[in-house]
Amino acid sequence: MNNALYHWYKIADAVEDIVPGKNRLATINVQGKDICVSVQADRVLACAAKCPHAGAALAEGYTDKLGNIVCPLHGYKFSLTNGRNVSGEGYFLVTYPVELRVDGVFVGLKV
Repeated sequence: MNNALYHWYKIADAVEDIVPGKNRLATINVQGKDICVSVQADRVLACAAKCPHAGAALAEGYTDKLGNIVCPLHGYKFSLTNGRNVSGEGYFLVTYPVELRVDGVFVGLKV
């Protein structure tokens, strides 16, 4: 990944400061853009806040055992690492890079 292609925005001082719901998902706003954040063990992944199929709020869904995000409306599954629709419907989910740094958690938005 070429970091020069991104503006990096701090979303938390530490992973523990991201307060996901019981499903370990949360919606945050970065520069006017709603982003769904998934806290999985010691990593943080980010994607578009709405499902590309029908616009459901992905933070109301859950992550499966493989770490895929599952839409609460129709159950479509997406990889949080590359945005691929792993349940076969052919949609693509926008994902965002996340960096865990000494001074906080940052999400990258393309320049």
